[in-house]
Amino acid sequence: MDFSPFPFFFLFLFLLQNPIFASNLHKIKLLRSEPELLAQPTSPDEIPPTRYFEVTKPIQLPKTKPCSYHILQHDFGFTYGKPPVLANYTPPSHCPSSKFSKIVLEWTATCKGRQFDRIFGVWLGGVELLRSCTAEPRATGIVWTVQKDITRYYTLLMKDQTLAVYLGNLVDKTYTGVYNVDIFIHFYPVVNDDLAYGYGGAPADLILPISRNLPLNDGLWFEIQNSNDTEVKQFKIPQNAYRAVLEVYVSFHENDEFWYTNPPNDYLAANNITDTPGNGPFREVVVTLDGKVVGAVWPFTVIYTGGVNPLLWRPITGIGSFDLPSYDIEVTPFLGRILDGDTHSFGFRVTNALNVWYIDANLHLWLDLKSGRTEGEVLNYIEKPLVESLVSDFVGLNGNFWTSARRSVWSTGWVRSSLGNITTSFIQDFSYNNSMVMGNDGSLQTVNQIIHFNDSVHAMQPSSYVHFISETYRRFLLKLYTDQLDQGNDTYLSVANVTLGFDVRKFKSAAFGFASSFLKNLQNAEGSIIVKNNLVVSGSGSTQEDYNSKSNDFCYFRKVSSSNYTILHDKEGNPCKKRSRTPLGFGFGKKFPFLLF
Repeated sequence: MDFSPFPFFFLFLFLLQNPIFASNLHKIKLLRSEPELLAQPTSPDEIPPTRYFEVTKPIQLPKTKPCSYHILQHDFGFTYGKPPVLANYTPPSHCPSSKFSKIVLEWTATCKGRQFDRIFGVWLGGVELLRSCTAEPRATGIVWTVQKDITRYYTLLMKDQTLAVYLGNLVDKTYTGVYNVDIFIHFYPVVNDDLAYGYGGAPADLILPISRNLPLNDGLWFEIQNSNDTEVKQFKIPQNAYRAVLEVYVSFHENDEFWYTNPPNDYLAANNITDTPGNGPFREVVVTLDGKVVGAVWPFTVIYTGGVNPLLWRPITGIGSFDLPSYDIEVTPFLGRILDGDTHSFGFRVTNALNVWYIDANLHLWLDLKSGRTEGEVLNYIEKPLVESLVSDFVGLNGNFWTSARRSVWSTGWVRSSLGNITTSFIQDFSYNNSMVMGNDGSLQTVNQIIHFNDSVHAMQPSSYVHFISETYRRFLLKLYTDQLDQGNDTYLSVANVTLGFDVRKFKSAAFGFASSFLKNLQNAEGSIIVKNNLVVSGSGSTQEDYNSKSNDFCYFRKVSSSNYTILHDKEGNPCKKRSRTPLGFGFGKKFPFLLF
């Protein structure tokens, strides 16, 4: 996604007049005449705004009435290249309790007119709370709401901070949409102190921003411009830390917005193609601590609301588009190296990157409040280097490409605090497979991709025989088909089919309990558009989604389908019988944060 529409606009005109691959149409922003897409009344004011939504499970809220804080109202018009919008934040003083069991961020926005999808971020004290994409509006107006559980940022929210929101938008004669935004934070008071954190776990005692510092004329994220670019942030931690988790936010834009469709460079060179993204379809975000790899992120393929065919994502948006996922890397095994009171650095780079990747992170730290200093040591560190394989078989613009990759990182270290001596191991295993076909002299492209992204945390305290295991298994699925058919008279038909989804399984166990959860989310979307004289003059899109989540204490499913802005079917519910909660986690929140689900 490119914040600057000028180069994309001219690139769009060029590609339509000099097509290289029709399959690359999903990589550019299409101008369109909204009234021509679907029949509508002559007065847009006669139709209420369309509500867009991303399918997620509802947040489990306490029965207590929340104390709500309206922290920001702003109209984002011409904001591209300008400083983020700032607001002073103070903890709520009007609540009957100063302790909260759940804290929820709510973003609500409306818009009318024509506008591209825009990435945006919300930061508090430099700590990113939300990475998201705007919905693309229509003449009759749209509205959407994102609710995110931000309880893990509890200690940050209990102090005076500066809220920063960057949404790089452009308004002119062509792009008329202004995003009218309201941000609320809802605080749910605690009823029973013993259940204050429940299965969410004790929040970190301190969260350090691993992001750029204000003032800026952009977001607080780092911008990775190519595969040789490494962005570094220095930091210093208190010397009484006993656990550390790095939460990483990632999004991809411009020539890498559709990185999983990029053909290899030898294919482009053989066909004398110089203005199409290459570097193949594999990408990974590598995270380093003082130059050593501590983990990686192989990101889920989020498709933004203008991607592939914008009509696919109305009103059901792509998975992750309204609440882009963040990824946790357990840094605890390396604490022994950074407890010296000196300055250290996290670094970020992207394998095979073109431009541009937005990356930042939050360092969550748990502190030993009974001691002024902890100590630790790295016991074992194994980084198996990335192994990437690419096989090509093509003649001219037609061919087949197979890309695979694998990597693993393993670290073990101990930390001694007033809690005892705890040895922690963190293991990441990755595998990647992508098969791509180019056909019809480059006008047709299919992509089948699967990413396995697994990690585990083992924490053991020998003196008390406490052994905790947390394992997460992720499978990211993408299937994409695009084709372009010449209709004559400077008109063509673009067809697209998308299957997008993921499976996530989590298992946690300790001597006193076991918990598990499962989440499967799958979208199937298909649509077509007719383009004439550089404008989308008609089109259609339909989407079906099947969401299924199960855990020890909560189950949720939703099956929903839409076509051309209309919901055709929508069913949701809780298919599981009410279960008693496992004892895992209760009574150990502040002493052993590992042990909480």
